[in-house]
Amino acid sequence: MGARFKVLAVKRKILFLCTGNSCRSQMAEAWTRELKGDQLEAFSAGVEPQGVDPRAVRAMAEIGVDLGGARSKSVDEFPRVEMDYVVTLCSHAQESCPFFPARTRLRHVPFDDPPRLAAEARSEDEAMAHYRRVRDEIRRFVEGLPGSLEQET
Repeated sequence: MGARFKVLAVKRKILFLCTGNSCRSQMAEAWTRELKGDQLEAFSAGVEPQGVDPRAVRAMAEIGVDLGGARSKSVDEFPRVEMDYVVTLCSHAQESCPFFPARTRLRHVPFDDPPRLAAEARSEDEAMAHYRRVRDEIRRFVEGLPGSLEQET
């Protein structure tokens, strides 16, 4: 009778980096946990953490993804965690991205900033439309992970 061994796949670690870790990076982390949690261990951080945006929490809750326990984190909280991927989601984060080991794949995948767009909205519904659109764009991006990050840019 042969022994059976279950091979455990090691999850690759991915860090989503944005300026404030308040909206886009939080959404990306949550989507990755929801859709790709069997393959990727997701984290998010900001170069200037600002607290989690209540509209981002609301937009994710509308589709059944809970951000209620999320907190805004600084990229400095991850100095000893070896990441396989770091994905910057805004230009400021890309320009301010700290050094990561050579084996870390850095990618820039910009998304519009819902809080900035919502600032000029004439109603709460109009403001939330920006959050919903970006939420859905981030979902489509996450659905292509990790393969889309393996391509050279």
